[in-house]
Order: sequence, then structure tokens, then C-alpha cells
Amino acid sequence: MSNIVVFGSQWGDEGKGKIVDMLAQDAAAIVRFQGGNNAGHTLVVGGEKCILHLIPSGILHPGKICLIGNGVVLDPEVFLREIDTLALKGVDVSPARLMVSKKTHVIMSYHRAIDSAREGALSQGAKIGTTGRGIGPCYEDKMHRCGIRAADLADPELLRSKIENALVEKNVLLTRLYGCEAMDPEQVFRELLPFAERLRPYLADVSTVIQQATQAGGTVLFEGAQGTHLDIDHGTYPFVTSSTTVSGNAASGSGCSPRMLERIIAIVKAYTTRVGGGPFPTELDDETGCYLQEKGGEFGATTGRKRRCGWLDLVVLRESVRLNGPTELAVTKLDVLSGLAELKICVAYEYRGQRVEYPPQEQNGMAFATPLYETMPGWSEDITGVTSWAGLPENARRYLARLAELSGVRIGMVSVGPDRCQTFTE
Repeated sequence: MSNIVVFGSQWGDEGKGKIVDMLAQDAAAIVRFQGGNNAGHTLVVGGEKCILHLIPSGILHPGKICLIGNGVVLDPEVFLREIDTLALKGVDVSPARLMVSKKTHVIMSYHRAIDSAREGALSQGAKIGTTGRGIGPCYEDKMHRCGIRAADLADPELLRSKIENALVEKNVLLTRLYGCEAMDPEQVFRELLPFAERLRPYLADVSTVIQQATQAGGTVLFEGAQGTHLDIDHGTYPFVTSSTTVSGNAASGSGCSPRMLERIIAIVKAYTTRVGGGPFPTELDDETGCYLQEKGGEFGATTGRKRRCGWLDLVVLRESVRLNGPTELAVTKLDVLSGLAELKICVAYEYRGQRVEYPPQEQNGMAFATPLYETMPGWSEDITGVTSWAGLPENARRYLARLAELSGVRIGMVSVGPDRCQTFTE
């Protein structure tokens, strides 16, 4: 079985966690390679819901190695809380199967403080929609070369020194720019120590673990967070996340060669959703949008915020195909479309008097794009129990076939419900 990268092809919330959970049963190791606890994967197994923010979805499969790569930013408190929650459910979360790269950067309390203060200072129209969890400020410190890495948690004196140095600048920002109270370096250090003690056994050389798994003939599954159009370089800037979400970062964010990335699966929701600010050409502010939101349970797994809903956007998907090179598509939440008399697919935009098939490259250009639609007949049948392509209503098959034709990528999997068992391969 080839090594696999799973990535989101839209603005996140496509159902990556469920697909990773499915594929994990045949993998030796599952690696999270970017993002932080601003992402959330909702899994439903046997009717029981489990939401994960940092720990790879494969943790629910006994015996699988789960790794957090160097491209992730880790909030120690959130990580340990997830461990405790899973342990109460009887899941093995021992350091023998759950490991954190020593190169992973750590989210500090001052990162969260700056994140919240910065977003709060923006005018309503300029707000990014950040979760306020310190993700962006942590990545900033990484690029500024003053970040705290997971390995530093095992060296108290180095940790204290780094915190003291960081807060020289952070306190100026907090007090003089945002009008907040200064943070005491010693207090920050002392509050972190208990988490550092518990985290130390989980620290590992993740690159070596990946190498050992492949040398032993095992499959490595690379789990992305967020979606392509939240990518810091290629997304709808500035309404993006702070990391590289495209499939190519699976290598850099986990510490392996890009030659290892063989099977690349694009997760595509059968319609489009977005959380937070930013342009969304196919957004529906009408009864259909409400129908999708309610039937699809479109609330953020991390924030609980309502997701904005709209028709499937092939311009967005076409760009994702170009950037990620998927070998197949996994279409999720097809069941949510049941009951709609007609469906629309955005096949192109009208932008500044021209028809374009890829998103405008200018900042906020997508906000001035008008979607051009194809209309297809819908279906009324309940498809949540369908287990094969042949079992789908004819109009559902036509919808999927058109999606594959317009994207130029075959459909390998279809999901018709939230449970692990409600997915079939073509």
C-alpha cells in the first residue's frame, strides 16, 4: 500500500478526519504535519462522536503509531487534555504510540494573549476570524527564530531564558499597542512547568520513526488540517491560516522526502462551506443555505461557529487540483444534498468582464467574482444506507460524474453519512 496524503480541497471542514480514520486501519503510522488546535476533526464510530484538535485521527485504531510533526504548533495544555479525554474512553495514548517531534513549536500563553488582543483591535470588516488560540503568533516566532520548541521543554534553564527574552518584546506590544497588562516571565515559566513534565515522555525524533515505519514495509498516512484555500501562500489572503496546508508540505512538515508522497487524496465536500471572514463567491444567504447548514450540522468542531454554506465551487477545486496534484477525490456529505430539487455547480467566475476558470490572484479578488453556474437535477431519496456507486440514485451519480469531469480527477471514495461505515469506494 502506498504512502498517503490527505488534504482539504476547499476552506477546511471537508471531512478529512473521517477519511483519515478510515484509511488508518491499513497504515502503520499517521502523521499530522501542519496547523494547531485551530483545526478540529469530528469522528463518529459506532454512533459515538469524538472530536480531536491535535492528536491524529488514527489514534482510535489500536496499535497504530500517531505522530505530531515539526510543522505543527502545539498547545501543551490542549494536547494533554486530549490525552486525558481519550484515556478515559479506554484509548491507548502511551508514548509508545503517540509521539511529538522535538522540533514542533510550542504555543505559549503570550501567543494566545497577543492573538486575541490583535483580533480585538481590528475593525469589524478587517477581522480575519482567527480562533484566538495563538496559532499565528507562534508561527511568527518560528519565522523570527525566537520560538520555543518541544525539545526545550526538557531543558528548564533554556526554557526560562527563552521566555524572558520573548517577553521583552511581547510586553511592549501588549501594553503599549493593545493596552493590556504585561506578563510576568517567571509566572509564565512556572505555569508551563507541569505541562512540560508530562509532555517530555512524548518527545521523539519523528523523522526517524517515519523512516523506520517505511523501511519495515508499512504505510505512512499524512493528515492535513484546514484546507487549501486557507493556505498562507495560496489561499484567500489575508483571510487564511498561518501554515502551509497544501500536500507538498506533508514532507517538510513531518521530516521526510517528498518522494515518499505517493497517493494524494483530495477531500471534497459535496457543497462548499467556510468559517470566519473572507470572500465566498457561491455563498447562499437564503433558504437553501440554511437547509445545508442545518442538515449538514455545519458548526465548527473547534469553535462551534456556524459555517457559511454555498454551492459546490469548481473554480476553487480546480485550483486545489493544480496546487496539490491529487490522484483521487473523496467526496463527503453527499447525503446532505438529498431533498433538493435542483443543484448548482459553479464552473467558472466572471471577473472584471472576463470568464476565468481559476481564482483571481489579486488580494481579495475573489470578493469581486461572480459565479457562473450549471444547474443539475437533484434527488429526493435517502442515501445514508447506500454502500456502492450503483446504489446511488441516477441523479446523484450524474452529479458525481460531472464533478469528476470538471475537476479532471477520478472519484475514489464517497461518504453518505458521518459514521465510519457510511463510506464506500468506487
